[in-house]
Amino acid sequence: MTDQPTELEGRTVLIAGATSASGRAVAQALLDAGARVVAVGSDQARIDALEAEIPGVVGEVADLTDGDDVLELAMRVHASVGDVDGVIHLVGGWRGGGGIAGQTNEDYEFLARSFTALRYVSRAFYDDLVASPAGRVAMVSSTTVDAPTAGGANYTAVKAASESWMRSLAQGFAKADAPAAAVTFRVKSLAGLEGVLAASVVELWNTDAAAARDLNGTVVELTA
Repeated sequence: MTDQPTELEGRTVLIAGATSASGRAVAQALLDAGARVVAVGSDQARIDALEAEIPGVVGEVADLTDGDDVLELAMRVHASVGDVDGVIHLVGGWRGGGGIAGQTNEDYEFLARSFTALRYVSRAFYDDLVASPAGRVAMVSSTTVDAPTAGGANYTAVKAASESWMRSLAQGFAKADAPAAAVTFRVKSLAGLEGVLAASVVELWNTDAAAARDLNGTVVELTA
């Protein structure tokens, strides 16, 4: 990445799972850099609170695990703010423990919502990202993908699947010869790294088209 001025001025970035601490930090950083921010969550009260906390954010409520709901979200976003230049996927959560025998179906289904949301949202806005002169999609994964444990098997399996999807997006961007980038951020724990994540998201746009192609498909580990 370079120290060039940000290309975020006037760009539209959608944050999926925006009402978390990391979502709020990313939203504020993007707004400060001149972007339009669409903040998506599943709870109207939390979206209302986010809009009040960070003036300028455009709040949207949607069930990102429902394909029809995501398509309706995309139509609303296109009608209100136009095409998007970025998707930041922060839908997540943790459940684990109990070794392999303790990896329950209920926990897996809860965790798999993140992967389902990533698939639906990235597909709904894929054409926007390819057409944008600075399309970016990013997600937060875990260092456990390279060091899985029995107690975190469900969690890590979902993160590994999500990383595979991100690599597929990257290959799609490359095949389309688009100046777009799909980037995976890995953390050991996101708690305490919200500011680092926010700065790293903004930095995704501090690249020219050639650098974006080099950035595409990368995995970046975030540390304090």
